[in-house]
Amino acid sequence: MELFGFNQSDMLSYFLTLFRISTVLFLMPFFGGNSIPKPVKAALVLVLSMALWPQLSFPGSLMPTGWNIVIMFIGELILGLILGLLVNFLFAAVQLGGQIIGFQMGFAMVNVMDPITGTSNAVSAHFLYMCTMLTFLVLNGHLFLLKAVGMSFEHIPPGTLLLNPTLANDIFKFSNLMFTLAIKIAAPVMAALFLVDLSLALISRAAPQLHVLVLGFPIKITVGFFFLGFIFSIMSIYVSDYLQGLNGLFENVMRFGASVAP
Repeated sequence: MELFGFNQSDMLSYFLTLFRISTVLFLMPFFGGNSIPKPVKAALVLVLSMALWPQLSFPGSLMPTGWNIVIMFIGELILGLILGLLVNFLFAAVQLGGQIIGFQMGFAMVNVMDPITGTSNAVSAHFLYMCTMLTFLVLNGHLFLLKAVGMSFEHIPPGTLLLNPTLANDIFKFSNLMFTLAIKIAAPVMAALFLVDLSLALISRAAPQLHVLVLGFPIKITVGFFFLGFIFSIMSIYVSDYLQGLNGLFENVMRFGASVAP
């Protein structure tokens, strides 16, 4: 049975391609949020799938039946989740670091609504998130991710994903960088505010008549924003280093996730 010149194998390969691309794109922080209308997302996914699918080569004739088709779609979902979540680790680390900074600055109850993710975040976390997103786009991180999706079809054709324990171990190790990066981002502010608290404690002992609690809030906020601006200036280094590490991990995903080693 053919429809518009496409046989069942062609239709299956196209929908598998569409499924992998849609999973990755809907996990992209600047694309998967609520700020972009769903029809626009769907249209972009269809256009990318139609542009990429004719360039792909599929092993043999894709004519599985029954549960084999379900397993193939599950494999595409897992691979799309891997590629998308690895990028999201960067933005999760930034938000975690921003939450720590906001708490240290006294902004624990001061939240703003993030139109991209649709969640409520601390002011400092929102600032860092937007700065990271702009840096990610300036460094062509979105093109890097799209290129990785295209390469994934060359190394792991639809329906051929192999869940290798080595691959899972590499992903878990890389996820630890999320917490490491969050601490790196928050460390300058945490250290500076610790010194401010220590200074205020010494002042309160030396001059008990001063209202240290009243003076402490504006001082901590001023110092916090000063060092937050310093973090903005070096954010490109963090994002660039993360993308370099992500490139190596994507290569491992292509190598260990293929059912047949290259």
